[in-house]
Amino acid sequence: MSIDTRLKRSFTDAPILPLDDSSRYVLISDCHRGNGSNSDNFLKNQHLYFAALQHYYDHGYTYIELGDGDDLWKNRSMKQIIDVHSNVFWLLSKYYKENRVYLLHGNHDIIKKNSRICSDCFATWFSTEHQCEMPLFPNVHFYSGLILQDAKTDTRLYLTHGHQAELLNSTFWPLARFLVRHVWTRAENMGFLDPTSAAKNNTRKHATGEKLTRWAKKNGHILITGHTHRPMIGSADSPYFNTGSCVHPRCITCIEISHRHLTLVKWTVYTRPEMTLYVGREILGDPVSLDALKQ
Repeated sequence: MSIDTRLKRSFTDAPILPLDDSSRYVLISDCHRGNGSNSDNFLKNQHLYFAALQHYYDHGYTYIELGDGDDLWKNRSMKQIIDVHSNVFWLLSKYYKENRVYLLHGNHDIIKKNSRICSDCFATWFSTEHQCEMPLFPNVHFYSGLILQDAKTDTRLYLTHGHQAELLNSTFWPLARFLVRHVWTRAENMGFLDPTSAAKNNTRKHATGEKLTRWAKKNGHILITGHTHRPMIGSADSPYFNTGSCVHPRCITCIEISHRHLTLVKWTVYTRPEMTLYVGREILGDPVSLDALKQ
């Protein structure tokens, strides 16, 4: 199966959400939430992520997670991940109650395609504050793709994780999961990087980005993914965008969509003159308008 077929299949029957002057979406990918152990890559940026999530909730954004939200290759138990990062899931549950969250699966959480697993793992969570089970994401569905359609120009934004560009991480994902779970996670602890990962191998990262860019150009689509962890802002000539990830060494990155503009931003820790720390938002590059992207 070719990359063209895999990507097109991701958008078969994909939900179409409206995009207009009043729309506010934040696109975040590759959180890789873990179980709190040394291999939990999300742990070091959990406070940045929570601060950003709270900001977007307070400002009326709809949250769209483009896959690999939870690392279910390194970890077997979704319950452990929810328990360790209960504050995050509490806030996401508030989005969910207000129909302001859409969740996609990537390669590291591809098992979320299974509706039985979703009903078992995401229906409720245990609240330590209330000492009882509380609703989390009842009847949740994890999508392989999502489309945002601009009512004004009929421009469409195609959202997916991006692992479809790689045969190992899509068609042969059980093999890739085995290697990560039993080989590369242990090797990482000894200082080795996973050569099969686009996120950790610059050559593969570049090659995967090139494949996704070519697909977007060939099909005349505006494509937004994660997967490579490399944040990118596109243009009319190169209509490929990437949210980056939440596991950068000192920041998280995401794409905001508001007032019909796409803006790449990062959240990181800054220092005030009086030597106090705070979480701040920084715009990376000029916002891109939907009108400028229309072919």
